[in-house]
Amino acid sequence: MKVIKLEPELSVIIVNWNGGELLRQCLRSLAQYPPSLAYEVIVVDNGSTDESLKWLESPEPGALFGETPFRIIKNADNHGFAKANNQAIAASDSPMVFLLNSDADVTAGAIDTLIATLRSEPRIGAVGPRLLNTDGTLQHSVWRNPPTVREILLNGLGVWRLLPKYVRGELLLGGHWDHDRKREVPMLFGAAVLARRAMIDEVGALDERFHMYSEDIEWCLRIVRGGWSLMFDPAAVVRHHGGQSALKRWTSSEKRRLQLDTYFQFQQYALPRRQVIANQLANYLVACGQKAWRLLRGSPTADIQVVLDAHRDHLKRALSKEAATLRR
Repeated sequence: MKVIKLEPELSVIIVNWNGGELLRQCLRSLAQYPPSLAYEVIVVDNGSTDESLKWLESPEPGALFGETPFRIIKNADNHGFAKANNQAIAASDSPMVFLLNSDADVTAGAIDTLIATLRSEPRIGAVGPRLLNTDGTLQHSVWRNPPTVREILLNGLGVWRLLPKYVRGELLLGGHWDHDRKREVPMLFGAAVLARRAMIDEVGALDERFHMYSEDIEWCLRIVRGGWSLMFDPAAVVRHHGGQSALKRWTSSEKRRLQLDTYFQFQQYALPRRQVIANQLANYLVACGQKAWRLLRGSPTADIQVVLDAHRDHLKRALSKEAATLRR
């Protein structure tokens, strides 16, 4: 009897850079809790210098998935998160792609739950799961997008404390919301996102001008502006061990500065100049206030100084004549 191999309906894409044991853990979780439909696994190695690539090319990873196609795309150097994901998206033909961080583990039924939600409405462009930290606590993954002065001031100045919990949860999301119900959202965190191929064909894949950080924020805004919806489904659970690869490249201060710089870059690309200036002014004033408060209390200010320096530089850049040249 001839066995007919089904074409993959889903491509699981994992970008790796020196993932080590976390990469192995990720792939083992995927093999343990696979989707119920035909799928393939594509790992993009971004020039790892540890033993990751050697392990990927060993018999073990392929053996984990049996008849399921397992492919490796090898980059000589680190192409960045966006470009590496786009390589795999372009190399696949499946109607759905699941972008999964190499430091994330899927749990039982998570992928099937995301697939069911994506298929429930034709204009749902992408779905995200409930993310948990290594210790099982909630990892905040849904935020307002794009940023506004109101939200910056409410969060940064602590004014949110004056609002009832439900009101601030709905108004601000992030750490104010329990991430406890299925709903349409303005943004999904890029650690685990199931996306529809038709949506990608229409609005485009990740913006490769972002090497790392903020590419998911920009993509989500472009998806929503393109008339697609983003859904959050807490019934799907993924454990995310939180930026471990990044900490191998940068100190915590360097990582924070990079995050702030790319977030400003996203705003320059995506928002009117007046809104960028207003946001950066609000950020700068909030950081000034936070530093002053710490000085009054005798608390350390090194970390807030990183933020203050970044927002001061961003405000200067937003006000400069060159700022308008970064538009799409």
